[in-house]
Amino acid sequence: MIKLITDRYPALAFSLYRRYWLASLGSVGGWQIAAVAMGWLVFDLSGSVLDLGILGAALALPGIVMTMVGGVIADRFEKRTVLLMTTWVQVLVLILLACLDALGLISVTQVWLLAAIISTVSGIDGPTRQAFFPHLINRDALLSAVALNSVLWQLTRMVVPAVAGLIIATYSTALVFWLAALGYLIMLIVLLQIRLHLPGIQGSSPLSQIMEGLRFIVVNPLFRNLILLCYASMFFLSAYQQLMPAFADLLGAGPKGFGLLMSASGVGSIVGTVISGAIKPGPRYGRTMLAAAGFSAVMLSAFAVSTMLPSYLLALLFVLFSAAGLSVFLILSATALQFEVPDQLRGRVLGIHTITYSLMPLGALLIGALAEVYGTPVAMLMGLAGYTFIWMGLGASASIRHLEQPDGRSN
Repeated sequence: MIKLITDRYPALAFSLYRRYWLASLGSVGGWQIAAVAMGWLVFDLSGSVLDLGILGAALALPGIVMTMVGGVIADRFEKRTVLLMTTWVQVLVLILLACLDALGLISVTQVWLLAAIISTVSGIDGPTRQAFFPHLINRDALLSAVALNSVLWQLTRMVVPAVAGLIIATYSTALVFWLAALGYLIMLIVLLQIRLHLPGIQGSSPLSQIMEGLRFIVVNPLFRNLILLCYASMFFLSAYQQLMPAFADLLGAGPKGFGLLMSASGVGSIVGTVISGAIKPGPRYGRTMLAAAGFSAVMLSAFAVSTMLPSYLLALLFVLFSAAGLSVFLILSATALQFEVPDQLRGRVLGIHTITYSLMPLGALLIGALAEVYGTPVAMLMGLAGYTFIWMGLGASASIRHLEQPDGRSN
């Protein structure tokens, strides 16, 4: 059984990566369960979709700004030490959030502030993780490590939201925050046990290093167009997750139904991960990426319509399909970028790509603002119309359409 797993995912044969990956289940699960609870708490306190959108901005904007600096930090300083510091801060912030919530002293503004702190730290943590994990394996296991990192996020997305919904319904959001802090604490313990020293490269000034990473992306059509499409896809195709409390309210789902809706998204992502693993290098690699993103947009449009009917079962189904399509696109694109980025630029370039995952809540700010005027389903459809134009424009790029295989070689 173990051999079958390591044959399919050779990165797990490396003990350091295996321990790191298992510990990441705790930290990634902690992040996801905390995000779910923050969304429910804000909506419970104010009942405002716009407030959910502002929470999304608090979870996104500081991280986006800090990611530029975070990529430089990942390349300049000892990576394990940086991860220890960022993980400590996240543990402490989550404990503070849990205490305020448990004592009944929490306000929407405080949730926004603490979410912004977590986002700021994540802007350093994310690029450093991207630069750290390839050193735990051999290069020939990199593809499986990229897939496993995606499995990590999708697996927690499948299980954690349902668990969070049940805990919120049965106990409180405060308990969810305590569990999130525990998840990060597990990661901290494992990092302390990994005795791997990865000194940074000082080189030129931090500003010059930031510009070097940006310059590489701008002059390289594959990186430029693919990263922009990743940005647009996460901004428009994942915003519904931050606004799911509002969609659950339209469907009359309650906390448990809300958790199941979020879990359906996770199940779809796992399905997408399995599908992407079966896709082989070939002349249709790039076109498959584009088709997956387009399919996700169509299914998400159907989800928005299903909440207007309303039909809870249809909503579950369309969320699952949409998440599967987006997962295929994100895994294939991340694999292509990981193989092509030079090692000396890895922290900065992949840090800029990491901004992708901060754009989901930022997209929720736009959709949330539109929802105040037009209603949440119509606002989502308006955003998807905008995404279609971006998808068509960037999809016309030969650097993406003609991409044949993960190492970046094309026709």
